[in-house]
Amino acid sequence: MNFDFLTPVDDATIAHSVLLNSQTIGSTIIAHSANNLEPELDDVRIAIFGVEEDRNAEDNLGSGKDLHFIRKHLYQLFLGNWSTTIADLGNIKKGNATSDTHFAVKEVTTSLLKKNIIPIIIGGGQDLTFANYRAYDDLEQTVNLVAVDSMFDLGALDDALSSKSYLSKIIMQEPNNLFNYSNIGYQTYFNSQEEIALLKSLHFDLYRLGEAKNLEVVEPVFRDADIVSIDIGSVRQSEAPANNNVSPNGFYGEEVCAISRYAGISDKVSSFGIYEYNSRHDRNHQTAHLIAQMIWYFIEGVNVRAKDYPYCTKDNYQKFTVLLENDEPINFYKSDKTGRWWMEINLIKDNKYKRHALIPCTYQDYLETMNEKIPERWFSAMRKMI
Repeated sequence: MNFDFLTPVDDATIAHSVLLNSQTIGSTIIAHSANNLEPELDDVRIAIFGVEEDRNAEDNLGSGKDLHFIRKHLYQLFLGNWSTTIADLGNIKKGNATSDTHFAVKEVTTSLLKKNIIPIIIGGGQDLTFANYRAYDDLEQTVNLVAVDSMFDLGALDDALSSKSYLSKIIMQEPNNLFNYSNIGYQTYFNSQEEIALLKSLHFDLYRLGEAKNLEVVEPVFRDADIVSIDIGSVRQSEAPANNNVSPNGFYGEEVCAISRYAGISDKVSSFGIYEYNSRHDRNHQTAHLIAQMIWYFIEGVNVRAKDYPYCTKDNYQKFTVLLENDEPINFYKSDKTGRWWMEINLIKDNKYKRHALIPCTYQDYLETMNEKIPERWFSAMRKMI
């Protein structure tokens, strides 16, 4: 692991952690500090690092500063019944240009992914999602991105990369490794009808805030994600005020914590980011405390991963075949371990989409198919593979 891009966790945070209860995160975390400049990561499963970059954070300058507030609240939380070793790698400082910072984020994330370590990225604008996505280039696989956000951040094709235009860069720039994009919690009045129509025409999965609050509906989306990117502005202002673009409407704190846990439980999620935290707008460090709890719930989820698909064979599932009157049958699989459901996409040939052949779904999707109503999830996945 190359620590050249990373600065140590600040001395005050390290000093505070020494005073904590021995059963807290701060007492057990492996920290990149002034006294431990190159910590050993061989046994680490999750690594946290901050990014002090705000130049592309539209209308939210100041994001990426004061990340020690998040660390302070995270460190003093008690451990769950965990076996996972956690590291804190410190922060990536601003480069001479934003492209330099993005390069550093990409390199650090790639290094962690290759060591099978899950990075948790905190701070900075949500444009850092683009750098996170580019880190997968060397892995030579298609990627599913899930954004928890009230806006799509699509922007115009000729816009410079920013927190409001990063998605168009992910969709359009080569190499294009994006298989699917899902938005959880968009609010219609923040997005043009043209953008909504465009993303639907690309067969991406969009869930309005009201629909996404039924977490059972969106759980399968996280089960199939590789990257999860959360804009803290998706949480309502009363719960998380530390964002200049925050809205009165959004997720409640307990809802975004449940979402973070779903992301952690997913056997496929390999990177997780929480962006757009701006301490100058916070009240009594309320948002920093919430982000710390979101990270706690994500780690909790990672610790209870069941190693379902794609880590086990179909022998570990009950198979249900639904015979449709005018179409080919659809196979459903129910995990013996967790009771979670998948449906199968019949690929005509062995192609690069093989890893997407089983689509996470709900029991309700199975019941609808029994009533001759093919789930939209199935149609959407099939369209991407044709």
